[in-house]
Amino acid sequence: MSAKGSDTEELDGEEELVEVLDAASAGEAGMRHIAELTKKEPEGVTSVVPADDGWLVDVELVEDRRIPSSGDMLALYRVEMDMEGTLLSYRRIRRYRRSNADFGEA
Repeated sequence: MSAKGSDTEELDGEEELVEVLDAASAGEAGMRHIAELTKKEPEGVTSVVPADDGWLVDVELVEDRRIPSSGDMLALYRVEMDMEGTLLSYRRIRRYRRSNADFGEA
């Protein structure tokens, strides 16, 4: 079973096969986009949410490593993609010290 589904799209009288991401594939694509853009290694995906015509993926990464690691500066980035995984936008939505992470978020 493929991680992507298939839809057809009509273009000038011809049908084109369009690969549509599922949630797991959208999360992987979001991590790849952030890694390419920031040149930093993502820690992981914290959220994958379907949007109107695509996906919103939140990715956490270490922006600045410190010793001890409790001093690391982490950041949460939001990636917006279309249904095929094409990057539409991204932005950092939060920056915090690992030791000050908010555990109360749902």
